[in-house]
Amino acid sequence: MTTTYYEDFVLHQKRTGGEYIVSKKEVIEFAKKWDPQPYHIDETKAEASIHGGVIASATHTLAISFLLRHQIEGNVADVAGLELDEMQFQNPVRPGDRLSVTIEYVERRDSRKKPDRGIVARVIEVRNQKAKTVCKYKDVFLALKRPR
Repeated sequence: MTTTYYEDFVLHQKRTGGEYIVSKKEVIEFAKKWDPQPYHIDETKAEASIHGGVIASATHTLAISFLLRHQIEGNVADVAGLELDEMQFQNPVRPGDRLSVTIEYVERRDSRKKPDRGIVARVIEVRNQKAKTVCKYKDVFLALKRPR
C-alpha cells in the first residue's frame, strides 16, 4: 500500500467510496457503552420518541465515518488530528442504513514551525443509501511531507 503525503493531497479533489451497513445490534451495543440515551438503546422508548425508532449515536456515526475515510484514503502519513469543526448531523442513522463517505480536500498549508510537515483540511460528508447527508464536518490534520 502506498503512503499519501502532504504533497499528494490535491485541493478540491473529491473521493467517494466505502459502504458500511449499520446493524441494530451494533447501534444498541455502541450506545450502551458510549451514549446510553433511550432512543439509542431501548426499542420501545425509541418508537415513542420523535425519531420513531432506534437511531445511532452521533459519536457512532462519526466513528463509522473515520473507518470509511481510512478505507478510501489508505495509508496517510498523518502525524496528528488538529481539529474537528463545523460538525452537522442532518439526518439520523437507522439500523439497516448503508453509509458511504465523500472526502474533499479544501486547504493545504505548510507548517510554520516544522518544515517536514504541513496542515491539510478536508470536508467529510457521510450519506445513506437514499443519498441523504447524515453527517458532515471539517477535519484538519498534520501530515508529513514526502521524504527527500
